[in-house]
Parts: sequence; structure tokens; C-alpha cells
Amino acid sequence: MAEPRTRDGIREDRRAETMVVPLISLSHLNSFNTRNKTYNAPPRYRTSVLLNRIKVVSEVAELVPILRAVDSDVKSEVFKEVSAGWKSAREIEEKFGPPGGDALRFFEKMKLVETKWQTGPSASPEKAYHAFYSSFHINATAPIQEISDVLHAAMMPEDAYAAIEAVIFEMVGPEGKFSGDVADKLKVTQTKLKALVKRSPRLDFRGHRIMRFEE
Repeated sequence: MAEPRTRDGIREDRRAETMVVPLISLSHLNSFNTRNKTYNAPPRYRTSVLLNRIKVVSEVAELVPILRAVDSDVKSEVFKEVSAGWKSAREIEEKFGPPGGDALRFFEKMKLVETKWQTGPSASPEKAYHAFYSSFHINATAPIQEISDVLHAAMMPEDAYAAIEAVIFEMVGPEGKFSGDVADKLKVTQTKLKALVKRSPRLDFRGHRIMRFEE
């Protein structure tokens, strides 16, 4: 692979994501940021900044959001919509009903979409969504038992999962709970617990603590 150029573009490689410019036109954008750093576009790209984000999956539990993102017809279609361009929650719910709104919230929790506020038809602000990554690079190695745990958490029937999710939700409470204590209580591995939390739209990790997800 050729070395990244730094004269006309900037490439920042991280474990979690790779950003490459230029690639697709964003004519309205004169700067962009990568986590804690903001870069101004080089002069020749000031009117056409090009940006691509690649999600690098290096941990097997991270497969759960990808698998669950397209586990229903509604989720699959909504993800296609936000991959094609910015869509407001109103537009998605008008087309797909409440399940469409649920899909957007799931994608946001899984960090599969970026959001912005825009002016709606009634001149009031509304939230819009767009797919954060343009491609995925999966590079994970794990013991077969860990892979089995992850796939089981991702693919178990909805009613069985809902029962486990409810137990974890009540267990962590408003203040959250250390993941090791939750794993011991449920008698599951850390990998299995992480996969279960990754599947939930109501739970999230904050460091080593499991918290109730807040939008």
C-alpha cells in the first residue's frame, strides 16, 4: 500500500478508524475534525473537501452492531437511506413509521451514524442522520468460544434477549455498575457481556462501567 500523502491531503490512522482525504465531494465543507483535532482543508480543496471513513473492527464483540444493523427489513432500508444522504428523523418516520425512528436511535447508539441539527419545514430545528462510515475493515482474531459467545448474543431470539437486557438494565441502575460485577452476577464471560450490551439500544459502556444509554 502506498504511503499516505500529506501535501494535498491528510490521513490519520487510528485503531478504531482511518480517515482519508480526498475521496467524495463535500463542497460546503472547508474544515473537518478527527476526534480532538480539527484540520483546515488545503487551499485547492476548499471548495471540494473529500472525506472517507473506514471502521476497523479489531474486537469480535464489535461485530454485534454490524450484524444487528441489518437484522430486519426496516433497519436495512433505513441504513440504505442514511448511507445515501442526510435524512431527518421526521423523514424516516414518515416513510417507515415508529420502527424507523427506533432504527435511527439504534444506529446512533452504535455510533454508525453522525448527526446534525437542521431547519425543518416548520422552521423548527430537527435532527438529521447520515452514515458515519463508508466501509468496514474486519480484522479480528479470537478463540472459538469467544466467537460463539458473540454470535449467540447477536442472534438469540428477541424475547430471550429482551429478558436478559431487562435484568442488566435493572442491575446497573441510574448510576451504572462495574462490568466485572455484572458478568459475575450473570455468570457470563466479559466477551459475552460486552456483546449483550452492544446489542442493546438501552445500555452502553463507559470505560469499565455499564450505563443506561442516554440519547
